[in-house]
Amino acid sequence: MTSSIVIVGGGTAGLTVAARLLRRTRQLHITVIEPAEQHYYQPYWTLVGGGIVPKEASVRPMADVMPRGVHWLRDRAQHIDPDAQQITLQSGQTLSYDALVLAPGIQINWDAIPGLTESLGQGGVCSIYDYRQAERTWDTIRTFTGGNAIFNGAATPVKCGGAPQKIMYLAEETFRDRGVRNRSAVKFYTPGSVIFGVKEYAQALLKVVESRDIDVQYSHTLTGIEPTRQEATFTRPDGTGGTETFTERYDLLHVIPHMSAPDFIRHSPVAATSGPLAGWIETDPYTLQHPRYPQVFALGDAAGLPGHPKTGAAIRKQAPVVVANLLSALLGEPLSARYDGYSSCPLVTGRGKLILAEFVYDNKIKSSYPPFMDSAKERYDAYLLKRHGLPRLYWNGMLRGRA
Repeated sequence: MTSSIVIVGGGTAGLTVAARLLRRTRQLHITVIEPAEQHYYQPYWTLVGGGIVPKEASVRPMADVMPRGVHWLRDRAQHIDPDAQQITLQSGQTLSYDALVLAPGIQINWDAIPGLTESLGQGGVCSIYDYRQAERTWDTIRTFTGGNAIFNGAATPVKCGGAPQKIMYLAEETFRDRGVRNRSAVKFYTPGSVIFGVKEYAQALLKVVESRDIDVQYSHTLTGIEPTRQEATFTRPDGTGGTETFTERYDLLHVIPHMSAPDFIRHSPVAATSGPLAGWIETDPYTLQHPRYPQVFALGDAAGLPGHPKTGAAIRKQAPVVVANLLSALLGEPLSARYDGYSSCPLVTGRGKLILAEFVYDNKIKSSYPPFMDSAKERYDAYLLKRHGLPRLYWNGMLRGRA
């Protein structure tokens, strides 16, 4: 008997799972719900913003990457009824499923920071978290003539948590190359209490910012932008246990917008309702099965997992676990595949320099390098992997279910 599998999302996670399922068995009817006509390799957007690759290198038609053998439904998920094992689409169509894979990606809430929507892409305000805005970020960086360059850290869980720093390092290098660094201040204002969650990599990054005279301020949260005056408003500790608000003028402001799970997930029964993962898909951290709805599996950016491993590298390790456990669930067998929380953040610190941060749950290092090699060191070979190797692995390996 053919089982019906519905996959919500045609991004990295959804297509990787679909391709892997097809390689395991043809005894499934697989439907992928995805309205977009284009598919993006988003890890390239940092390099687009840094002037290293053109934005066009990050995009291909969805029809070219959709696995052959799946039913592509060009629609948008709107409501999930996990008790009835049904999903309702924006068009009004309702689908029933034997197993549901939730891989809808992350929602960028551009309007959550007052002033961001109207200022984005002009007056020095930029962000790499969008296909067109990534290119405009490079325009902003390369035409910067000096002054106050502020880069804010993430106030919410975001995809690729290292991206706010990567673009800052590339921008600072560009300022030096173009002779404007000596009349510029480069500042990193982050809501966090550390520069990176894994101690060994944080220590390496602190050496980078110190050597390049980058001012790092912790517990600083961007709360508003006034584009007409080119002023940004932040909150910070006031020294008495409370917070205070201050305003600072900028000549360049790179913004990390707020992000969340898509609305239809946040308001659905599959979302976690309490704790630090509230609003994200409730997910067993090891089997990637929903704890309350055993027919539902989740992976990728919307999955509620400890530490928020929202990277392509994490998906590459999550996908085989979802596929193996989903097939076991359909057969009524125990779920034996386990995800250990692996994620990787290729921290570009300049053209030809990269720290390849790899870690699992509890921020424990899990390096692909041999033990005698320092994984917390800036490396040229790691940069080549990011620039050339990983895109090939993505297009030709992951999306085809081969890697």
